[in-house]
Amino acid sequence: MSSLYIHIPFCKQACHYCDFHFSTSIRKKGELVNMLCEEIRLRKNELPGKQLDTIYFGGGTPSLLSSEELKLIFDAISVNFELREDVEITLEANPDDLTLENLKTFKDAGINRLSIGVQSFFEEDLQLMNRAHNAKEALESIQMAKQFFENISIDLIYGIPGMSKERWKANIQTALSLELPHFSCYALTIEPNTALKKMIEKGKVKPVDDEAARAHFDILTTILKEEGFVHYEFSNYGKPGYFSENNTAYWFGKPYLGIGPSAHSFDGKYRKWNISNNTLYIKSIEKGELSLEQEELSVTDRYNEYVMTRLRTMWGIDIDEVEERFGITYKTHLLNEASKEIELGLLVLNEEILTATQKGKFLSDGIASNLFFIN
Repeated sequence: MSSLYIHIPFCKQACHYCDFHFSTSIRKKGELVNMLCEEIRLRKNELPGKQLDTIYFGGGTPSLLSSEELKLIFDAISVNFELREDVEITLEANPDDLTLENLKTFKDAGINRLSIGVQSFFEEDLQLMNRAHNAKEALESIQMAKQFFENISIDLIYGIPGMSKERWKANIQTALSLELPHFSCYALTIEPNTALKKMIEKGKVKPVDDEAARAHFDILTTILKEEGFVHYEFSNYGKPGYFSENNTAYWFGKPYLGIGPSAHSFDGKYRKWNISNNTLYIKSIEKGELSLEQEELSVTDRYNEYVMTRLRTMWGIDIDEVEERFGITYKTHLLNEASKEIELGLLVLNEEILTATQKGKFLSDGIASNLFFIN
């Protein structure tokens, strides 16, 4: 299974919490799209096998792409890769970009899954995060999208300063009323060098409350389980048949090729990443050169990544697979360290599969770090 990720590094405005690579100037958008197509050609042989099972347009804001720009990218993909007959093609979209015309454009281009960045259905939350859309646009965009797409996911953020349990429950109920098959829900994190970080440091915004975020997480998992959603990864909830194939491939360590400024790639052994600068990226590709760095992952690196990603999922860590892929030393280490977490009620070992308990899910990243092998 192979995946293609395409990074569209443009946004209308900067969200206060975001630390992804993007530019609020779209002056070079057309030029950069041409270079995306050229990078696809230059790197087409990096994936094992030429068939793509998933394509993911991330960003930034991919919904800023015009029909002509999407056509250019899809033409480049079709010339250089084969597509699985039922290939999953996801496009991230912001509510304020979704018009009937744009939705039809996305559908006609071959997009078959939308991921809409709602974040909240409340104005105070959207204003705090400096989102470009309002609550009314969030609702209307989803209702329009349902006319063209069945496979729709929306993003929601919890743990927002000042968000009560009641407001978070109302967010969830509004989302459920839209009868969507998938939700991605994230705890608000304060990244360095973001506007939100500076606002908290200056006392303009209250700090994030970890206990409140955990309470929101427990509310979320309880309600969505009752509504028939499967909590298949820490931040992702889907109805059966609607799990994100792209993200699942990532959690299982499948190879993917990342195209565009700041995009990462992985082939099972090497990780590569493009320069996080639109102008330098364009200049490099224009010369037929790749401005990227790479690192070879050691066995320990790959074991640690396996533990980190798999512990976040409902499939958990396969003890036998750890021995097969990394060796008996890593298996022994894993079992020794996991025993401490099992005693604390944070992990459970059942038929050689190690998974996080409900109590442990919210702490899964920290638990994973305790299971890491340190040379």
